[in-house]
Amino acid sequence: METAKLYAACAFAAGLVITLFLAAYLTPRQWWRRPNARALLIMVAGAWGFGSLILYAVHSRQNDTAAAAQDRGAEARAITAAAAAREAAARAAALASAPLIAGQPFAVHRDLNLRMAAGVNAVRLVTVPAGATVTPTGARNGDWWQIRASVDGRESTGWVNSLWLRRSGE
Repeated sequence: METAKLYAACAFAAGLVITLFLAAYLTPRQWWRRPNARALLIMVAGAWGFGSLILYAVHSRQNDTAAAAQDRGAEARAITAAAAAREAAARAAALASAPLIAGQPFAVHRDLNLRMAAGVNAVRLVTVPAGATVTPTGARNGDWWQIRASVDGRESTGWVNSLWLRRSGE
């Protein structure tokens, strides 16, 4: 049996017990001498009412707990995202402020498209595989750097976006 169905059955059973207890103390004794429609209606309505109240109370408490956990998770993700954004901004600032030294090697972070000109619409010459080492020529156009790379034993010169490069040893 599923957990939710088991909780519901237990809640309505507890509602029936509460109804019988209250009926024994709050109604006249002669109502319970023989079974009748009124007794059946009181038991069914009481079990349904009290069982529903129990389920509602448990459900709202679980939702409050889940919402609090979700809020804590969202707060942790926001803090992590903010820290990652600060780290990326610091890395970009360090790259931008550091003078581009021609001949200083860089490692390719991911597969990198070497293009004929600066820009994503320029013709792709070759794909430099991740982990390869490339050397800037010193020419820059914003975030685009001109580099020399050796791919499959063939030397190529072209433009890449500097965001995909890491200083050797990073």
